[in-house]
Amino acid sequence: MDAPGDEQSLSESGVEEETPPGVTPRQARRIRIVLASVLMAAMALVLVVRLASRTSVLVVGVYGAALVLCGIVIELSRNGRTRLGTWLLGIGLAAALAADWLLLP
Repeated sequence: MDAPGDEQSLSESGVEEETPPGVTPRQARRIRIVLASVLMAAMALVLVVRLASRTSVLVVGVYGAALVLCGIVIELSRNGRTRLGTWLLGIGLAAALAADWLLLP
């Protein structure tokens, strides 16, 4: 039987197939966790800057939702749902920035 680090693995039919070179699932999870953590810190910084310029419940709502979204992506990545987390992070942060641009004066 092949070792876990080998480039070949057995498919469900028992035929050996080559796994594509690139990142392992563990590395992908760690990358997503670090990326979501950095974006969470950036959203917190933007929230502080925006609150300094204008105090609004809408500002807190938009950037608070973005912070919660980053936390959800971190948990999804820890549980192995990296693709779902990536899509959610991209779409959610784009929606938060669009809401900032459209809703906040």
